[in-house]
Amino acid sequence: MATTVLDITATPGADEPPARGGGGKQKLAARDPMAPRGWAAILQYALLVIAGLIALFPFYAMLVMSLRAPGVALSFPGSLVPTDLTFEHYQEIWATGKMPRWIVNTVIYSFVSVFFVLLFAAMAGYGFAKKRFRGREVLFWLFVAMVMVPYHVTLIPQFMLISEMGGVNTYWGLILPTLVNVQATFLMRQFITSIPDELIEAAKVDGASELRIFLTIIIPLCKPILATLGLFVFLWHWNDFLWPLVVAQSEDVQVLTVGVARMLQENAPLSTTLAGSAIALAPILIAYLFASRYFTEGAVMSGVKG
Repeated sequence: MATTVLDITATPGADEPPARGGGGKQKLAARDPMAPRGWAAILQYALLVIAGLIALFPFYAMLVMSLRAPGVALSFPGSLVPTDLTFEHYQEIWATGKMPRWIVNTVIYSFVSVFFVLLFAAMAGYGFAKKRFRGREVLFWLFVAMVMVPYHVTLIPQFMLISEMGGVNTYWGLILPTLVNVQATFLMRQFITSIPDELIEAAKVDGASELRIFLTIIIPLCKPILATLGLFVFLWHWNDFLWPLVVAQSEDVQVLTVGVARMLQENAPLSTTLAGSAIALAPILIAYLFASRYFTEGAVMSGVKG
């Protein structure tokens, strides 16, 4: 009678080929089921590249035409070919002495406004978020409703007030109307609302004053939103044109945007004007390259629930 010998040393899956690497363990990379595959992925990337090139084309044209040699007539599309490049237009606009002055005025206008906008927005946001007083919600939403009022409606009354106060062609007249920003106050209020009340109550129990609570608890916890708002407010003021055009009529207080625009009125060569635009654009690009992640964080923080 034949007997059957069973090999009890065999293990399940022994017939399968061993996995490569990792000591016989195979790691499978998780794949996003929503990610495009095949021709869909190629088409998506191609569209993104085309959109990027279209967005960058005006900047490329501005840079190339600002580097064309003096006296060369600009024509399209021949002037877009990078040949006979020179920095003479940049040297010319810098030698006039106007560009350095415009840059100093723009820096003063932007940085002073950013400091006070963040300070007042943080103070108002803290009051609306953590203080209890009658009519708080009504006052807050009336304040936010100011966003619905077009800026052009208040431009003439604003100019008349500054003019009566003697603020035309002065730094303080240029900066004063920009010190309160409704959007910044709204975002600060939304962010501070998420701070636990227990931290503030514990500080009060320890005898901390309101000023100390604001400076040592609220401000440090608000660094992310302050950095985000600071970047946005800086860009808003650096690119501001309408209000500086109205109130800063003297060359002593003109900002970059107004100065470059008036170069066209003075029949300056187009290449020289484009060189001025490139100089005005450089700080914005540098700020974006070093703080691009704050743009994403700003979009996320703007949706924080109150």
